[in-house]
Amino acid sequence: MEYRRLGRSGLQVSALSLGSWLTFGKQISDNVAEELMVTAYENGVNFFDNAEIYARGKSEIVMGNILKKQDWRRDSYVVSSKVFWGGDKPNQTGLSRKHVFEACHAALKRFQLEYIDLYFCHRPDPNTPIEETVWVMNDLIRQGKILYWGTSEWSAQQIMEAFNIARREHLIPPTMEQPQYNLLHRARFEVEYERIFSEMGYGSTIWSPLASGILSGKYNTGFPDGTRLGMDGMEWLRDKMHTDENLHIARELTTLAQDLGTNLPCLSIAWCLKNPHVSTVILGASKVEHLTANFKALETVSLLTEEVMGSIEQIVKNKPVQAGF
Repeated sequence: MEYRRLGRSGLQVSALSLGSWLTFGKQISDNVAEELMVTAYENGVNFFDNAEIYARGKSEIVMGNILKKQDWRRDSYVVSSKVFWGGDKPNQTGLSRKHVFEACHAALKRFQLEYIDLYFCHRPDPNTPIEETVWVMNDLIRQGKILYWGTSEWSAQQIMEAFNIARREHLIPPTMEQPQYNLLHRARFEVEYERIFSEMGYGSTIWSPLASGILSGKYNTGFPDGTRLGMDGMEWLRDKMHTDENLHIARELTTLAQDLGTNLPCLSIAWCLKNPHVSTVILGASKVEHLTANFKALETVSLLTEEVMGSIEQIVKNKPVQAGF
């Protein structure tokens, strides 16, 4: 396993990490979740990602039970949670001081932990001043409830505002962003976030490296049963991702991967790892064999020569224009 610093912080996270969205507490059994976490940990993964909204809190309960049962040294792993969607009542959602404070304590109980390593603002909250959110995150760090805080799917302008408020008020600034980043979704990461990476030293914990499964190759010849895009409530994602254009790209990339002696998932994950602004790639898996297969992406990075990267660009044809920097 390779380890990377989370931006300019001193924290080191495994280049590949394990996420629980749509799997823990929902798609897979608790036993399978435990197998996945143990397999990941034994292969050097030290970062496990979660959120209060995942399975309406059950995902954190499942992960917490596994951590308690395995009794790994607390300094050997990193756990994250994200705050925004906590319920249906007015103060159970958003980034107000009340919800962030209460959501953090609720997550700690579900995890059965004394502190959360990484705490993300899951989305920007237009109804709460950013200054209020910066203050409560700073307070949680001072109280020892969280160690680092960051953002997820915030605009670069919102991140800069949070950072500048923290600097002005002598508070602890955000450290990392958790955006979607993959071969089919890259403009925001490579253009809009360029300054927060290069000038502010932001780290990144990217999600969906396989573009919701499109870049796994499983949809190349049809729509198999039991897939993420086939789950109830995921129609919006299926309509967005399962398109003729995306499938054509996936098939072309599959051929390229085979020519290189690898497969499409490893090629896609390795492409993400190739970006120096990526601190860790969050993997989602419902089967142990899929997870272990994806670990081989670390070996695939060396295959991505300048010529191969050029071939990839010719297939995806979506390289963003670096305008304004």
